[in-house]
Amino acid sequence: MTTLKAPELLLPAGSLDKMRAAYDFGADAVYAGQPRYSLRARNNEFRLEQIRQGIDEAHARGKKFFVTSNLIAHNDKIRTYLRDIEPVIDCKPDALIMADAGLIMMVKEKWPEQVVHLSVQANTTNWAAVKFWQKMGVERIILSRELSLHEIEKIRQECPDMELEVFVHGALCIAYSGRCLLSGYFNHRDPNQGTCTNACRWNYATHDADIDPTTGEAIAQKMEGDFNFEAAQQKAEQSFSTTGSGQRHPKADKVYLIEEAGRPGQLMPIMEDEHGTYIMNSKDLRAVEHVARLTQIGVDSLKIEGRTKSLYYVARTAQVYRRAIDDAVAGRPFNPELLIELEGLSNRGYTGGLLERRPSNDYQNYLSGHSVTQRSQYVGEVLGTEGLAEAGLQGDWVLVETKNHFAVGDLIEVVHPSGNTTVRLQEMRNVEGQPVQVAQGSPVRVWIPLPARYSGALLARVVESQPPAAQPEPALAA
Repeated sequence: MTTLKAPELLLPAGSLDKMRAAYDFGADAVYAGQPRYSLRARNNEFRLEQIRQGIDEAHARGKKFFVTSNLIAHNDKIRTYLRDIEPVIDCKPDALIMADAGLIMMVKEKWPEQVVHLSVQANTTNWAAVKFWQKMGVERIILSRELSLHEIEKIRQECPDMELEVFVHGALCIAYSGRCLLSGYFNHRDPNQGTCTNACRWNYATHDADIDPTTGEAIAQKMEGDFNFEAAQQKAEQSFSTTGSGQRHPKADKVYLIEEAGRPGQLMPIMEDEHGTYIMNSKDLRAVEHVARLTQIGVDSLKIEGRTKSLYYVARTAQVYRRAIDDAVAGRPFNPELLIELEGLSNRGYTGGLLERRPSNDYQNYLSGHSVTQRSQYVGEVLGTEGLAEAGLQGDWVLVETKNHFAVGDLIEVVHPSGNTTVRLQEMRNVEGQPVQVAQGSPVRVWIPLPARYSGALLARVVESQPPAAQPEPALAA
């Protein structure tokens, strides 16, 4: 029997704490990026000092740390790139994740030994492109999200000596490999420069744009700025005038104004035809059920998206996908419980993306543009036992920093690298040691009865569909 090679589990690191959580819960490697040159310019803790510290900590633990430098560069960033990337390379990252061919050329010319991984932004969808980049000195290809399992397998067969990486979990963009322009159009924040505002996921309402019978132009009293609706209408008709077979495509039959919930009074134009409006909100990718197949194909790395997600998200996805990989390598059947655990994360509904070909409504979340929690909610982080005596407590109590509301009587899942457990909370104290019934959201701190070995654990309140039965779970009480 052939022993399967375990693929690397690669997690996002939006901060040093998230990096540590990823490693604690099973990641083999993490990726983080400089704000100026990665696609996470916002909500990104990693400056040079943090990159150096992260790499040092990773290597001390026998783990890997990749630095993302995957923007599509304009001339002004070409001018400063080598200067700014040099101190990063001096920190000895295990790889740079890059997308721009010019920047890759410049790095390889100056630092030929620097390992480069090709970003998903480069849209690699076939084995010939993989061989091209291999000749350019790239050591790993992060394959496009638009590939099926069959196509990935074909690339593996044609390129047996090239490292391949595949996304298995996280947000999906509406554009090819994430190269979207919506945010740049609406807010002048270019997603390809790292400043995406996720405009595709906003909550929109539509308004009719009245047409002036004399000029043929739309009347929009509340519209900010000038917009030529007639020209836009003509452009839409030209763009969608024919299909690939040369047949006439239905014209955009009307111009509408859309209003985003967070920007009342700011109306933006949109064309709509019989097929609907062209604003999309993708479901989130979840491919944990395909880990065994990807392992059998011989994919080298399984990647999770989410550098702006919470510490709980990082820990939970690392733990779930670690178990899926271990099960696949051991030849154990897929455990459906892993699907349920991922439902406990905030998500926009899940899809297998294009790994399996399905009807388009499986990719699109038509019902909700915001994340919803369907099974459990992240409610707190266990800080430890410091201050126990000052609170007048003794024995098995730990201090918790709350993230969301929870109360005495709730069913609490304790998520810890040593293993998870579910308990019923029967008692709680405030920081002074006085009994309380409810812990409000962040930044309240409370004491709960839990052994000190669970320091560092994350707490999730389990959403119960029915009132609790008479004490079936272990009680969380002193």
